[in-house]
Amino acid sequence: MLDFLNFLLDRHPERNRAKVEIYTWQTCPFCIGAKLLLWWKGVNYTEYKIDGDEDARTRMAQRADGHRTVPEIFINNEHIGGCDELYQLDGKEQLDPLLVQPAQ
Repeated sequence: MLDFLNFLLDRHPERNRAKVEIYTWQTCPFCIGAKLLLWWKGVNYTEYKIDGDEDARTRMAQRADGHRTVPEIFINNEHIGGCDELYQLDGKEQLDPLLVQPAQ
């Protein structure tokens, strides 16, 4: 049982050196899900809460190739998409390699 609990809590934030940014709305369930996965992986991220701020949403869309939905997630300034794309990368075991790359 103790081994299982250690496995669940075996997060290594020191391994995650990438610069991660996420644009969110506070009550968005997809934003919450994306932040939960990042938290679970021990990722320190910068969150931009853009609730009702149309100027901030426009700036986000400029960075996100025109995407105006939230969340929009960037790893080392590369747009990776939203919550679904984040979980797909994790499912394909492609997220962790991105997270260990240091920011340029």
